[in-house]
Amino acid sequence: MRRLFLLGLLLACFLDTATLRAADRPNVLWITSEDNSPYLGCYGDTLAKTPHLDLLAEQGVRYRHAFANAPVCSVARTTLITGMYATSIGGHNHRSSVAMPESFKLSVEHLRDAGYYCTNNSKTDYNFPGKKDAWNESSNKATYSSRQKDQPFFAVFNLNTSHESQVAPTKSSSGFRISPETIQLPPYHPDTIAIRRDWANYYDQIASMDKQVGELLSKLERDGLAEDTIVFYFSDHGGALPRGKRNIHDSGTRVPLIVKFPLKWSHLAPTRPGKWVDDLVSFVDFPAALLSLCGVAIPNNFEGKPFLGTAKASPRDHVFLYRGRMDERYDTVRAVRSIRYRYIRNYSPHRPYGQHYSYPFQVLPSMQSWHDEFLAGRCNETQASYWKAKSPEEFYIVEQDPFEIHNRILDTAHADAIHQMRAWLRADIIASHDTGFIPEGMFQKLAGNKTIAEYARSGEYPIEQIVALADLASDGNPKNLPALITALNDPHPVVRYWAATGCLILREQAAPYQENLR
Repeated sequence: MRRLFLLGLLLACFLDTATLRAADRPNVLWITSEDNSPYLGCYGDTLAKTPHLDLLAEQGVRYRHAFANAPVCSVARTTLITGMYATSIGGHNHRSSVAMPESFKLSVEHLRDAGYYCTNNSKTDYNFPGKKDAWNESSNKATYSSRQKDQPFFAVFNLNTSHESQVAPTKSSSGFRISPETIQLPPYHPDTIAIRRDWANYYDQIASMDKQVGELLSKLERDGLAEDTIVFYFSDHGGALPRGKRNIHDSGTRVPLIVKFPLKWSHLAPTRPGKWVDDLVSFVDFPAALLSLCGVAIPNNFEGKPFLGTAKASPRDHVFLYRGRMDERYDTVRAVRSIRYRYIRNYSPHRPYGQHYSYPFQVLPSMQSWHDEFLAGRCNETQASYWKAKSPEEFYIVEQDPFEIHNRILDTAHADAIHQMRAWLRADIIASHDTGFIPEGMFQKLAGNKTIAEYARSGEYPIEQIVALADLASDGNPKNLPALITALNDPHPVVRYWAATGCLILREQAAPYQENLR
């Protein structure tokens, strides 16, 4: 009995000490909205009505170059909760379910171990099973109010008001805040009534989302917690309208990011309130930055660089982006984005960006309208390209071409920049053991009793050989046929897959070798 009493006393002392240490750490509130690019007044959008977020930007700092690593929700959230590239753990396909290695703990689990009360209200949508119990609370009623006295919290509130499912208008044109006829469309959208109405309603939805942000911030003030809480606002990926969500360009991956530091924690801010931060950051960096702000050690398996807090790292020179299966359609795309440029490698150039995804065609009149215009031959070259086969490589000077419609991959004046970005992309793919080059249907057989992440880190996955062959396959160059035909007999099934994909891309030119595909 005496031993049990002493053990209980020691445990109580440990818990009290942990609570005291935790009380000296900041609360963190994450407010995320869905499916919106930086269509905010504080980001210079003159059509936006976002007074609450504009005020938050005045009181906090704005990141000019923040990116979701993937342009769709489940893949983006997988990276946000794991601190790892979704391609690194097999979670790059939208709405998939892959097992995680047991040794890889989620960011909220590390925070809870450090004494934080962690709540999620309420979207999970991760591409791996379970883990809902990683949170203290995860529901549409979850809040930080149930924590112990003086216990620090990490609270996520997700707002779906600007989600693509909310974009289709149910009102007449006279009910919009902005007249559809006055909206200046991006050059890749044809001018149709349906597209203009979707844009007008989308801006109304963003205004409604802004009001919700204001309510959450007001509650934080009423609860007397604003001076102890660092507030993040960001969206889960780019805009809801066609060529936004699911698209790897800025229109699908660039997001707003505002962070407000109260006076107590102002020493952790990267600059003064109201200022811009030009550093490149992406979702893989957010969990590392979160742990750094909260004084929690960053685990070795995290792949991001903390851009805030005591462990703040040097700024990135580029971010790594990816696109896999979107809904029911496959497309393997990888990209890197620097402050000035974007380089894209289309490993499925025979597949257009605008494949016929069932969901957006059902919920977005603008998607159907654009496709109808294309079929009717009423799209110009820029607008039609969305529905056509892609170039194997794309290179954009984003500061001059913000809509990314002028592919400069053949521009010799930028050969050095293109060479550098090719090298960055290849290095990122190899360093992350990119599982996106493995067909989804092969995961279980190749992984066996391991996870696909563990398989990819074993000597059984020849990632360098596979990427080199995927480059040849996606080039669409008949000169590569001999190498592709030889690779069809390789013992590794993923190598054979990319050899066969190269033949598919070459179509009739590879037809004489169809017997080799058996």
